[in-house]
Amino acid sequence: MSIHLRTLFAGAFAVVIILLTALLSLLIGKESSKTAEVTIGRSLAEVAYQMSYSLDHFMWARSEEVEVLSKLKAFQEPVDKKEIGGLLNQLKENLPVFTWVGYMDAKGNVLSATDNILVGSNIKDRPVFKFGIDAPFIGDVHDAKLLAKLLPNPGGEPLQFVDIGVPVMDASGRAVGVLAAHLSWEWSRQVESSILTPLKENMKGVQVFVVSKNDNTIVLGPSSQVGKPMKDAALTEARQGKSSWLVNKSDGGQAYLTGYAHGDGYMDYPGLGWSVIIRQPAEIAFASVHRLQNYIALSGLAVAVLFGIAGWFIAGWIARPLQLIAEKADLLSTGKEAEIPKFNRIKDLSILSVSLRNLVQNLSQTETELSYMSDIARHDALTGLPNRMALDDYLAHAVNKAKQNRSTLSFLYLDLDGFKKVNDTLGHAAGDKLLQEVAFRLLESTRDNEMVTRIGGDEFVVILHTSAAKPMQEAEVVAKRIIDKINQPFLIGGEIVQVGCSVGAAVWSPETQDTSEILRLADDALYISKRSGKNRITFETAV
Repeated sequence: MSIHLRTLFAGAFAVVIILLTALLSLLIGKESSKTAEVTIGRSLAEVAYQMSYSLDHFMWARSEEVEVLSKLKAFQEPVDKKEIGGLLNQLKENLPVFTWVGYMDAKGNVLSATDNILVGSNIKDRPVFKFGIDAPFIGDVHDAKLLAKLLPNPGGEPLQFVDIGVPVMDASGRAVGVLAAHLSWEWSRQVESSILTPLKENMKGVQVFVVSKNDNTIVLGPSSQVGKPMKDAALTEARQGKSSWLVNKSDGGQAYLTGYAHGDGYMDYPGLGWSVIIRQPAEIAFASVHRLQNYIALSGLAVAVLFGIAGWFIAGWIARPLQLIAEKADLLSTGKEAEIPKFNRIKDLSILSVSLRNLVQNLSQTETELSYMSDIARHDALTGLPNRMALDDYLAHAVNKAKQNRSTLSFLYLDLDGFKKVNDTLGHAAGDKLLQEVAFRLLESTRDNEMVTRIGGDEFVVILHTSAAKPMQEAEVVAKRIIDKINQPFLIGGEIVQVGCSVGAAVWSPETQDTSEILRLADDALYISKRSGKNRITFETAV
């Protein structure tokens, strides 16, 4: 059976275009899926880390407030119940997260409490007293028992608390009582909302879990799962102190892209061992990639149909030019550089070649846009500086280079002194402008091959390339230059703004720990600087 040239050519041409489109769709879709998986996975891991950090920071701050309050003379013997009651109610009024605060004597009798709840009761058998009489105690999330019927509960849902108990010592160091507080667990929802709200557009379908180390019980998450044990590969990884991401399936068989982090406390607060799991259904996470693949497939199919019809009418004229086009398309399908030739003498053939050129250009532009999206994910939106994700990538290359050059890396962990006052007095817009100006001055104070990143809030990290002989001296020179720069007045919205800068520093060398440990040491050194008077540099060395 013979086939007319027009039929053969039109069919062959349509098949070539479809196959080419399918190949490009497969290659681009595969690469796009990999890029999206890494980008979104790291983003979920970063959000999980931020939430874990925020939860530990919040608990540390509340425990510090209770401990500071416990040292007031009003709690020493003889006890002034009226004065104590005023202090406790004032604390609750200023910080509503304190649902109940009470003061017990050394036998567990409640002498004074907010709203006089439980006054006269004995709670010596409650953990907040049993453990709080000997040392500061922080208890994990639990249901209300004594307070369930005494506290207002408009929603009707079971009340849950986190306990804080601090011993009250007299002048001789003897425990004379316990200052105890119940924090409503609802504050965790506020932390969750503050972190996820800005990311709402990119976090569709996201589920957040906070899992207690006690029997892996879910203490924050979808209401249908709270109080149940969690079994998940990400939780196993988080329990090992890791912060990363993975793709796994739930018990129901649904695939998730999951970020995880483990809370290891904050400063002197050891933490309760909470793990944060943030997951997004894979079908939602990769929806943009699937749309791209569909778009490529449909575009290729449309082009194939159009060119097949054109080939039917002009087969005799364009057989040879089409052969040339097919050759170039084959080169493109192998990944080599090639350009679809133009044929201006025949109008239909010219349209065909131009359409193919536009298709290749659009596909290349789509790849470029995906790369651009990846680059955006690695930079801080406010200051334009690289973020924590970019810092990790930079350190991997910087460590290899330092090993080759037998040099060191100096980590400077920076924090602005007085930044909160700027936010409180001039507003967050002024604070944002100040952070942008600070970023500019940090770049002015460092060399082009050195890294300046914004970790979050008013915290920055600078990575310096220093010699093996005297890295501390070199790092100190740069740190002092940065402090001097930051100390110079800023003009923000017509107002003169003055802030300081505290610096913590640590030096990495091929013989010391990994970079994450050095970054932690620099962070510890920063808080030493702040406690030592601020606006100074402190070095912390590896043990």
